[in-house]
Amino acid sequence: MKVELLPALTDNYMYLIIDDDTKEAAIVDPVQPQKVGGCRNGKKAWREADYSAHHPPSLVGSLNVKCLSTPCHTSGHICYFVSKPGSSEPPAVFTGDTLFVAGCGKFYEGTADEMYKALIEVLGRLPPDTRVYCGHEYTINNLKFARHVEPSNTAIQEKLAWAKEKYNIGEPTVPSTLAEEFTYNPFMRVREKTVQQHAGETDPVTTMRAIRKEKDNFKVPRD
Repeated sequence: MKVELLPALTDNYMYLIIDDDTKEAAIVDPVQPQKVGGCRNGKKAWREADYSAHHPPSLVGSLNVKCLSTPCHTSGHICYFVSKPGSSEPPAVFTGDTLFVAGCGKFYEGTADEMYKALIEVLGRLPPDTRVYCGHEYTINNLKFARHVEPSNTAIQEKLAWAKEKYNIGEPTVPSTLAEEFTYNPFMRVREKTVQQHAGETDPVTTMRAIRKEKDNFKVPRD
């Protein structure tokens, strides 16, 4: 399985998923389809399918695609879990506006309980080596908030330094892995005492609500 990252608009990512065996391809979140077409032709991918939150797929060539319900950012939000049967290569999950590198989407049409279920009970139960392909390049700002929540977390400090290096050379910070997200993403770490203490809460869901509210009003430092 090959995943092509296609930057779009200001900070969006579109993705072209290609099955190496059959050369069939699927597009995830094609907000600028003309860019996808150019990449598709160059890679000779064919029998293309347009996969958005309203058109759940099941197969891309020999790849299995599972639709995961993750309402909160929007009431109908879904993620796609893509794997290749019999392969040792890590699977991938396309998380749209639910899970970002070191962050999560705003609760526009949902609740903290729904985001907890989406992040911890749905995405968090996927294999730890699952590659996370999110919908936007928000990594540096997300990590600055994560550092605010857990200033002593070395995983956050190291990831932020790495992300800044990537930004300086014009490279994306996507993908991460689910295992990594559990080390530095405060919204995936709402069960950790350090995050709960910062929020002044003892329950993961109320912690989720508190830090999301704080993130919505967070002034990102310029460092």
